[in-house]
Amino acid sequence: MTDDLLLALPLLLPLAAAVTVMLTRGLPRLHGPLNVACMAALAAVGAALLARVHDGAVLVTFLGGWRAPFGIPLVADALSVTMVLVTALVAGCVCLYALVDVPPRQALVYHAVTPVLVASANGAFLTGDLFNLYVWFEVMLMSSFVLMALGGEAPQVRGTVKYMATNLVSSTLFLAGVGLLYGLTGTLNMAELAARVPALGQPALVSVVAVLFVVAFGTKAAVFPLFSWLPASYPTPPVATTALFAGLLTKVAVYALLRTFTLIFVHDVGFTHGALLWIAGLTMVTGVLGAVAQDEVRRLLSFHIVSQIGYMVMGLALLSPLALLGAIFFTIHNILAKTNLFLIGGVMARLGGSFELKRLGGFYRAQPLLAGLFLVPALALAGVPPLSGFWGKLLLARAGLEAAEYAIVAASLAVGLLTLYSMMKIWSQAVLPAAADPARPPAGPVPRAQLAAIGVLAASTLALSALAWPVCVVLGRAAEGLLAPTAYIEAVLRA
Repeated sequence: MTDDLLLALPLLLPLAAAVTVMLTRGLPRLHGPLNVACMAALAAVGAALLARVHDGAVLVTFLGGWRAPFGIPLVADALSVTMVLVTALVAGCVCLYALVDVPPRQALVYHAVTPVLVASANGAFLTGDLFNLYVWFEVMLMSSFVLMALGGEAPQVRGTVKYMATNLVSSTLFLAGVGLLYGLTGTLNMAELAARVPALGQPALVSVVAVLFVVAFGTKAAVFPLFSWLPASYPTPPVATTALFAGLLTKVAVYALLRTFTLIFVHDVGFTHGALLWIAGLTMVTGVLGAVAQDEVRRLLSFHIVSQIGYMVMGLALLSPLALLGAIFFTIHNILAKTNLFLIGGVMARLGGSFELKRLGGFYRAQPLLAGLFLVPALALAGVPPLSGFWGKLLLARAGLEAAEYAIVAASLAVGLLTLYSMMKIWSQAVLPAAADPARPPAGPVPRAQLAAIGVLAASTLALSALAWPVCVVLGRAAEGLLAPTAYIEAVLRA
């Protein structure tokens, strides 16, 4: 298989699945398994791409045959391909979970739109052009809007309005930044921008553009103080939707920050990355304090999405090979753990009849396997050794100490303790005690598809924990490529 085809398949496979679902709307039993098979094939493509770029190579193809700066480049390096692979894994597990979770009247739309969301995320990871990054973000916004509103319940509508309003503002700022950059440089090819922006000789104006991108991507990533839309909207859709959002949407924005603020906006790191460091610390602290105050599983986990984004931004702000490695490793760990926690929370709510902690309880006795599977992502999220979250936080803390940024290291450690407290809050209230409501019927069996999805994600977290060193070797090359993007730039401009 040629490199050009391999690079196109992360877009073509899910889009083909979406079209097939619509063409076979009279065969509803086909749709869920089709998406699961599509994501499995996508994971195989991601693995094949990773085998070609794990040593630091960069693959480039141009859609339509036009070359830089006019063509639309797809660029695969270790970072983008890793994100494609992890996206396929979590999307496949969510689609497996959705086989028995999505109501039949919503299934057609869900199974048709979900692969479009996955394709847009992959497009954002692989594009080498800022305008096309904007386009993929908009496709992702439209598909996520449909999924969030699916069902039409009043809380969903309210959450969707907040989600759309905030993200439309961020998209407008993103487009404004893209327009300003094009006016300054005459190109939106990211490799060319990396060469032209330093030659402008207008650092103040470039800093203004950088601020626009921080606000635009920061809103989509839900950083402080731009995060209020997330805990207001994520708890409202069905679990099969929220879990996918929790794993992917904010992480695509984090990827965009990592890419642009190592490749394009490195003209004044004292200003841009110093501001990002403050944002990272405040995001961690405010997010975890919000989580600790919650007594509803989805809202608690939603605030933790915010808090954990702070760790990823911390790695970018420190801007060292070790810090970027920590940010990438932590992002992958968080995608796996956070998606799984929402899936487990959904099973608990279905069996217990509520997402309120005070109305749950007794799952350790009724569902010991589910209780054990909950501990894996919960303790990983808190950073308990030797699970994956510990290694990610260790890398970031060491990078912070090497940079003499002791305040952010202290904040990250304190947030880790509060994260552990909130996870044990779920354990002590929802898992350990007997059911608070004596009239509640006993918990029934967990559907095999849902248990399989949760088990695969838990096993993936354990594998990431056990294989942390070889994974860090590969991701270390990705971090080096971000910090010294010469290979990326040359591969695009010479393709």
